[in-house]
Amino acid sequence: MRNNLAGMMCLDLFMSSQNEHDYTYLKSQISSSDFLKAPIKSFDFYIDYFTDEIKKINRKNDINTIKDFANKFNWCNDVDAIFKNQDFETIVLTNKAQEIIWVNDGFKKMTGFSKKYAINKTPTFLQGDNTCEETRARIRKKLIANKPFEETVLNYKKDKTAYKCEIKIFPLSIENTTHYIALEKAV
Repeated sequence: MRNNLAGMMCLDLFMSSQNEHDYTYLKSQISSSDFLKAPIKSFDFYIDYFTDEIKKINRKNDINTIKDFANKFNWCNDVDAIFKNQDFETIVLTNKAQEIIWVNDGFKKMTGFSKKYAINKTPTFLQGDNTCEETRARIRKKLIANKPFEETVLNYKKDKTAYKCEIKIFPLSIENTTHYIALEKAV
């Protein structure tokens, strides 16, 4: 045990002394799938792997929640296609009137507002004095067009901090649009 701990500490010290290029190369060699079957050689590598796995699980759970809504509301949209190759922090699901019916855990991390607070509000509660009226008008126009679109809007966190938010909105429908899903990330 003592030898193993000393080995882990030496590996940590050695790795921390490497330049970024060498560190990246060495990490890829140590972080191979065989590494995961072997005893932990460095906590840094393990925590990076663990964090990535948690993100994957959370993403999968979020997508499954949307699939549950899709079954409940009989949407004809391909949910997997909506999420394919999409990078997002937050998912906001609204009804036709744009009232929020569900947000993922990323919503609180990105905005500071709780899920409970967001429910039944429209996403405009995140906008403020410096949110561009032209952007708001473009979003309204694109929602009426009833096609997927992308826009960047200035939003405000709970603590009043402004942030630029990239939103990708997809209409969800049976025959007509009944809901919207927004995939969002701070940019």
